[in-house]
Amino acid sequence: MKPALRIASYNIHKGLSFFNRRVVLHDVRDSLMGLNADIVFLQEVQGHHAHRAGRFDAWPAKPQHEFLAGGVWSEFAYGKNAVYDHGHHGNAILSHYPILSWENVDISAHAFESRGLLHCELDVPDMARPLHAICLHLALNEAGRRKQIHQLSERIRRMVPDDAPLIIAGDFNDWRQRTGRYLAEELGLREVFETAHGRPARSFPAALPLFTLDRIYVRGFDIASAHVLHGQRWRRLSDHAALTAQLRPQA
Repeated sequence: MKPALRIASYNIHKGLSFFNRRVVLHDVRDSLMGLNADIVFLQEVQGHHAHRAGRFDAWPAKPQHEFLAGGVWSEFAYGKNAVYDHGHHGNAILSHYPILSWENVDISAHAFESRGLLHCELDVPDMARPLHAICLHLALNEAGRRKQIHQLSERIRRMVPDDAPLIIAGDFNDWRQRTGRYLAEELGLREVFETAHGRPARSFPAALPLFTLDRIYVRGFDIASAHVLHGQRWRRLSDHAALTAQLRPQA
């Protein structure tokens, strides 16, 4: 049996506590390292913010994705999505395995909300083909999400071979749970928590999770386990709960 691939997905809220009062990025890093994940999908990662760097003594000198990698994940990619005068933020993927290539694709639905799709190809041992890993953060409005899901589908059909392993993780903002059926029917994808537990994970708000905003979709894997990370330690780090899963590559 092939060893399980350990993954995590987390919207880190730019490394700040609720109401942006203090930096919690150091605790986020410690918590992520404790998961022992092979691949980590991150949303709302602050690549640079001049105002916060001057305001908070604990603000790291490195971009947040490099700080979080911390020598544990030797490979990382960052997709800059929202750019403003004093900084930028986006999505990131941290990996134990070599990143063969990566591309960040602008999927913004309108001028007032910058969104991106970060697509990496990873060289994972015991996999015959490169693993395609996609991290994204979809729009707040349903029309925007619908457009972005079509963009995602078109890219997968164009760029990902049918027999290549595929993981898509991130903050889907899918309040009404309308993306799963489309991705299943059009692309043969399975949502990890729905497969393992009968429904997507309740991950927002972290203090009292009611909504299934965060998802992990896969193709070419069996699901060994899937967990939502609740509890006092996690709820003070972000407004989203983190998701973890163990995936076994199919023969």
